[in-house]
Amino acid sequence: MADRTPRRWRAALLVPLGLALTACAEVAPLDTLEPQGPEARTIDRLSDPVFVIAGIVFLFVQLGMLALIWKYRQRKDDDGSLPPQIHGNTKLELGWTLVPALILAGVGGASVLTLLDLDDLPADAQEVTVIGQQWWWEYRYDLDDDGEDDIVTAHDLVIPAGQPVEVSITSRDVIHSFWIPALNGKRDAVPGREHSLLIQADEPGVYKGQCTEFCGLSHAYMQMRVVALSPDDYAEWEANQAEGAAVPDDEEAVAGMEAFRTQCSQCHLVSGEGGNQEAFDADPGVAVVPGAAPNLTHFASRGVFAGALFDLWVDLDDSGDIEPDEIGEGGRLNVADLEAWLRDPPAEKPMAPDDSRGMPNLNLTEVQIDALVAYLETLE
Repeated sequence: MADRTPRRWRAALLVPLGLALTACAEVAPLDTLEPQGPEARTIDRLSDPVFVIAGIVFLFVQLGMLALIWKYRQRKDDDGSLPPQIHGNTKLELGWTLVPALILAGVGGASVLTLLDLDDLPADAQEVTVIGQQWWWEYRYDLDDDGEDDIVTAHDLVIPAGQPVEVSITSRDVIHSFWIPALNGKRDAVPGREHSLLIQADEPGVYKGQCTEFCGLSHAYMQMRVVALSPDDYAEWEANQAEGAAVPDDEEAVAGMEAFRTQCSQCHLVSGEGGNQEAFDADPGVAVVPGAAPNLTHFASRGVFAGALFDLWVDLDDSGDIEPDEIGEGGRLNVADLEAWLRDPPAEKPMAPDDSRGMPNLNLTEVQIDALVAYLETLE
């Protein structure tokens, strides 16, 4: 009978090889091992040596276990007696007690120092309030520290590259968790509480994130993006966002504006430019639910929508990210996904069965959908 041992060894090696292959990815936007900011590098300086230490301990334990299994395996001529026992060997028992204790003490001390370093918030950091809601993220900027929000936006957290930004994270409903792995670790968003986190991007770019606390049906689709701009581009973005929306002059967009006032303004808000707010407010008699949905004043200036699940603009360079130069005049609106979303939102993203959370199906006509798309594109 042929010896099957080599075949069994090959089969056993396929399991860890398969597991290793599942960890490989050409595109990994949530990779914690590619830090792109000082806070993320602080975490990386801790995690890298800890992984090395853990790997050495793993190999030592596994190789030692396999060596003992091989050495003391049962043989044909065994008489049933036990192998030599080492209970009571003071040197060995002290060794395998003290060495792990010292390793854990070293890792624990380094972890505490890293946490203290991460909690050190600079006084000159720009402040942004981050609010989690089923299932999207809202960002509020108080530019002049007067207690009033000057910019209210969603999905894209826009920051100046190379400058520290302190985000104060909270929630309107259940516990969420804010995580941009390239810029820092995770921080929970808890109703009634505010948790601070410092983020800073080395270079302009798009940094993706994900809610990491199960928060309902669309938890897996509750994504987020940090868009870091050069200081000049950020100043331009900030000035544009602080302005209100202009009344469109295109006939179809005007029709879309009216459809918005009657169908969408119960939850969504558009802040008007100058003294024209009445043109954007809901029709009299429409019950408004403040804070229930993203502010759409500058909807078309964002790269994504629906909790960052869909691209709002077409990815012209196939980079996997909607970049600032692909938004607005330099880009092409993703009409197909936007129309599908307006046509039947629950079919595109799981919503609460009782319509208490998420965007319901408003049963819009195709004419209304076309008009709304034309209007939304004007909200730059």
